[in-house]
Amino acid sequence: MQDARILVTGGGGFIGSNLANTLAEENEVIALDNGYLGTSDNLDESVTYIEADVLDEDLPTDVDVVYHLAALSSRELLEENPVHGARVNVDGFVNVVEQAIADGCETIVYASTSSIYGSRTTPTPEDVEVEAATGYDASMLGRERYAEYYNDFYADTDLTLAGMRFFSVYQGYGGAESHKGTYANTVSQFAKKIAQNTPPVLWGDGTQTRDFTHVDDIVRGLELAADHELEGVYNLGTGESYSFNEMVEMLNGVLGTDIDPVYEPIPLTNYVHDTLADSSKIRKATGWEPRIDFEDGVERVCQPYLDEE
Repeated sequence: MQDARILVTGGGGFIGSNLANTLAEENEVIALDNGYLGTSDNLDESVTYIEADVLDEDLPTDVDVVYHLAALSSRELLEENPVHGARVNVDGFVNVVEQAIADGCETIVYASTSSIYGSRTTPTPEDVEVEAATGYDASMLGRERYAEYYNDFYADTDLTLAGMRFFSVYQGYGGAESHKGTYANTVSQFAKKIAQNTPPVLWGDGTQTRDFTHVDDIVRGLELAADHELEGVYNLGTGESYSFNEMVEMLNGVLGTDIDPVYEPIPLTNYVHDTLADSSKIRKATGWEPRIDFEDGVERVCQPYLDEE
């Protein structure tokens, strides 16, 4: 993508800021964020930052591409205030899309989630049965259903909406999540604790598995989705999974530590124990391939702590 005008909602957040900074190297990028889970400190000077809310009127949607990543992005946040969560995640999505359409934008890529698959230990394609086990799941499914409507209703136009079902996206605190605390990705949280000789807390027995996908690979997938004007839903995951116990072992190995985790009972109902992506759909559509395996990713997460020694 070159010389395009691009809006990234949630642009001050973890994935959003990484995307905005990357795209700003060759495009005009506007990052919109309300400052709740994101911060302008995550953005390069070449990115135009606008503090606003996705529920506002007169959003800067007169662009070539909209990346709608803004969301209350955890089940806990929606359980605290389900009405507000639904407004942000569903109403905010519709508000942004409607304004984009009115301004002539025809390419929209938005964030969804893999948690709607529930627990699965085999590679999961997009056409399996999904479920709304939490309010967060329900809100992301709401986005997908509205996107399906828009794609169908505007089928005779060039409008396309593509939903990206993210798996477990990670990066170290040297990236853009240090301000999020317990809402940051588990890899960065555990790395910090182990580097500080503090035992990380694992739920259950630590055998739960995740398809950990580095944010750099997510950014490339998002860029390719717009380049190829995709519509429908697509998994963004590596197709490999690791347990939390394995993650802690790998972190200890890189950091040269020997910190045992503390195990606590799982405090949540409908807890997703295992995730694993089948990403063949987006690979076939765009040629996307994950480039950072988890071993390399863990080394990247740990490197700032090693540099301090």
